[in-house]
Amino acid sequence: MSTLFNNEKITLSLSDGLFEYYPNFFTEEKATQYFKQLLEETSWQQDSITVFGKTYLQPRLTALYGNNGKDYAYSNIKMHPKNFSPLLMYIKNEVEAVCNENFTTALLNLYRNGNDSNGWHADNEKELGKNPIIASLSLGEERVFHIKHNTKDEKFKLNLENGSLLLMKEGSQIHYKHQLPKTKQLKTSRINLTFRTIL
Repeated sequence: MSTLFNNEKITLSLSDGLFEYYPNFFTEEKATQYFKQLLEETSWQQDSITVFGKTYLQPRLTALYGNNGKDYAYSNIKMHPKNFSPLLMYIKNEVEAVCNENFTTALLNLYRNGNDSNGWHADNEKELGKNPIIASLSLGEERVFHIKHNTKDEKFKLNLENGSLLLMKEGSQIHYKHQLPKTKQLKTSRINLTFRTIL
């Protein structure tokens, strides 16, 4: 077995969507190395979003990378992708090998501390297709990830560890929403890479 990758898989107990979690996708050493490199090399930006008529800065920094030149739009924000760096291409290939997908795009999120967050949402934009598969890699600080069903009383919390991979597969964006809430606990920075296919 590779010292960089551990294929231990945990399938979450959710009724209408397939969620698979790899707690040690990359070793702690490699995950920390990739975190530091991406933190320095990434062209981070902070966009404004408008909710209920009020405009404010997103509570996180973002960056978009891709290989097909297609824009990605969400929450009235339109992002144009930069080309994959060698490190991002390497990580993408490793992720694709375990989930048998060919992703075109990576949306990177930098959560600088516990005040940075991402509210309830589904990755269900029309350019992702009807039943998209999202691969979410966590680097850096551990944060708690929430999942809830759209119509059933079904909720799940998952601690996303440094170097872990969460695959949100069939049904995950149709029947569920997810969030990364703020926390009052002292937190350092976390980078989240979400790989997706833009049609």
